[in-house]
Amino acid sequence: MAGAYIHIPFCDHICYYCDFNKVFIEGQPVDDYVDMLIREMKMVMERYPGEKVETVYVGGGTPTSLTPAQLTRLIAGIHRYLPCDGEFTFEANPNDLLTTDKLQALKDGGVNRLSIGVQSFDDRILKKIGRTHTSADVYKAIENARQVGLDNISIDLIFRLPGQSVENFTDSLDQAIALDLPHYATYSLILERKTVFWNMQRKGRLHLPTQEVEAEMYQLAIDKFKAAGLHQYEISNFAKPGMESQHNLLYWQNKKYFGFGAGAYGYIGKDRYHNFGPIQQYLTPLHDHKLPVIEHHILPISEQIEEEMFLGLRTRYGVSIAHFQDKFKLSIAEVYGQTVPDLVKKGLLRITPDERIVLTEKGKFLGNDVFQEFLLDEQELI
Repeated sequence: MAGAYIHIPFCDHICYYCDFNKVFIEGQPVDDYVDMLIREMKMVMERYPGEKVETVYVGGGTPTSLTPAQLTRLIAGIHRYLPCDGEFTFEANPNDLLTTDKLQALKDGGVNRLSIGVQSFDDRILKKIGRTHTSADVYKAIENARQVGLDNISIDLIFRLPGQSVENFTDSLDQAIALDLPHYATYSLILERKTVFWNMQRKGRLHLPTQEVEAEMYQLAIDKFKAAGLHQYEISNFAKPGMESQHNLLYWQNKKYFGFGAGAYGYIGKDRYHNFGPIQQYLTPLHDHKLPVIEHHILPISEQIEEEMFLGLRTRYGVSIAHFQDKFKLSIAEVYGQTVPDLVKKGLLRITPDERIVLTEKGKFLGNDVFQEFLLDEQELI
């Protein structure tokens, strides 16, 4: 059983914080890209004839920058080579959903979950971060999605944005929760290299909330989602019971997944592979019926164990002590010695009655510090 991630790198506009593989859609060979993406699926899955795909996630870029006809053709290819009767998610921008034509193409194609990039309900802040939709567009997009029968909707919110106050973020949270959606994700702004914001920061032109305000915003999100009946099942993700993102859980449970499209990553067995990012470098080998993989990385045991800890600890389920032993034929104590007991004493981790290691509430705020304690030197395991 595996997941499949499919990357659509096209955007109508580039957001100032985004470092994902993306290009302006104007003048791009979009139809050729869709055709070669389907060819890549065919070629890869011929190598894994018995593999069942349990979740499909189409991300970007902006998948809904495609036309309804292109969406229909892509989805038909997905069903042909990645048959999946589980969760089938498409990322979307609100201003691509102001009419129902694309939504109807998704619904008719069996898409059963939408992840909409909202980020804020303040039009002034949306403009500051390079978004082209308005808060009114969000309401219209969700109304249209529900109209065609797409009710399983998640929206993203970002905090620690330039010009954002606690009161401002509170208002966005309140408006988001009032929509009564089954799933929400909220992230602190991260400054990534090669983004507009990164360059502004280097020039001293980006003014962000303090770390204290950032922590207050995060606690606010935790409290408000909890009060609304949404449990925090991962550091940044909140859902009604039974509405957790199955595809994202697959990542956090360190399971295998295929990656299709320009710049996509896959993880099969111990092999993490990476496709070419530039569009033409991705397309050229596929035109010659060759896979567009730029590199393979066979994860050593140290990296496998690190990822088991990092990813598992992000979730409320944590890391199973028994599963770790079964998977690696080593106990956590053998690998990490006193690390876990020490972090328990510091109030950053706790051991559940069913023998799982999980972050405490305090640990959620200091997650990166906790994860750093689980870095390994390859020599330690030889």
